[in-house]
Amino acid sequence: MSVLNLIATAAATAEVSTHENTLNDAVQDLVDHPEETVSKMGEFFQNLWNSIVHAVPTIILAVIVLVIGLIVCKLVLKVLGKGLDRSRLDLTVTNFVKQCCKIVLYVLLITVVLSMLGIPATSIVTVIGTAGVAIGLALQNSLSNVAGGIMLMINKPFKIGDYIAVSGVSGTVRQITILYTRLDSDSNQAIFIPNGQVSGAVVTNNNGNDIRRVDLKISISYDDDFAKAQQVITEVLKRNEKVLSNPAPTIRMLEHGASAIVIAVRPWCKAADYWDVFFTVTEDIRAAFIAAGISIPYDQLDVHVVKD
Repeated sequence: MSVLNLIATAAATAEVSTHENTLNDAVQDLVDHPEETVSKMGEFFQNLWNSIVHAVPTIILAVIVLVIGLIVCKLVLKVLGKGLDRSRLDLTVTNFVKQCCKIVLYVLLITVVLSMLGIPATSIVTVIGTAGVAIGLALQNSLSNVAGGIMLMINKPFKIGDYIAVSGVSGTVRQITILYTRLDSDSNQAIFIPNGQVSGAVVTNNNGNDIRRVDLKISISYDDDFAKAQQVITEVLKRNEKVLSNPAPTIRMLEHGASAIVIAVRPWCKAADYWDVFFTVTEDIRAAFIAAGISIPYDQLDVHVVKD
C-alpha cells in the first residue's frame, strides 16, 4: 500500500471517529441533562406554534382577499363583456380582449395575495419573469400561435361567421381564441387550427365580398339547338329571385366535349345565398330542359364498322 493510500485511510478513520465521538457526546448529554434537552425541544415547538398563530390572521386575510378578488374579477369581466358586446367592435376582437383581460386580472390578484403573505413584490415579479422565460422556451409553438392570434386581430382576414378555406380544410368560423381558430365544417365537425398556421397560410374567405359568382357547367346534346338552350337557361335565372341582374349572368358555350356541348352558366348572387342558388339553379335547369325537349347526354362511344 502506498503512502497516499495510508494517509487517506487514516483521514477517513479519523473522520468516522469524530462523528462517532460527536454522536456519543450528544447521547451522553441527553442522558446527563434530560431536563435541558426537553426544555430546548419545548422551546422549539413553542416558537413554531407562536409563528403559526401569528401568521393565522394574515393567512385568513389573504384567503378572504383571494375570494373577494375572484368575485370582483368575475364582475369586472362580466361588465366588460357587456360593454364590449354593445360596442361596434367585431365579435372576434371582443372575444380576444376578454381573454387578455381575464389573464391580466388573475395575475394581478395572485400578486396581491402573495404580497400579503409577506413575499416581496420584487421577488414575485422576478419569479413571474423567470417563469415566463422558462415557459416561453418550453412553449415556443404556443407563443407563435399567440403571435398569430394577434396578427389575425390586426389584419382581420376573416371574422366569426365567415366561411373560409385554409390549410386544406374549410368551414364556418365559430371561434378565434389566443391559441387557435375553430371552424365548423359542412358536416358539423369541429376543426381546430393553430393561429400560427392560420396566419402564415393562404386563406380563402368566401364571405370577404358581398356577392359571389356561381360557376355551373351544363351539357346538351350536339343535336340540340344551343340558342334555344341558352334562352331556357336565361328564363330560369330570371325566375330565381336570389340571382342578381347586376352583374349580369354569363351563359356561353364553354367547350365541345367528347359527347356533348358544355355551356358555362355563371350567375351572381349574395355570398350568403351561394349554395342555395347553386343547387336550385341546377335543379331548375334540369326540369326546364326536360320541358323544352332538350336532352342532357351521358358519355357515349360511337363505333363505326367498316366492311371490306
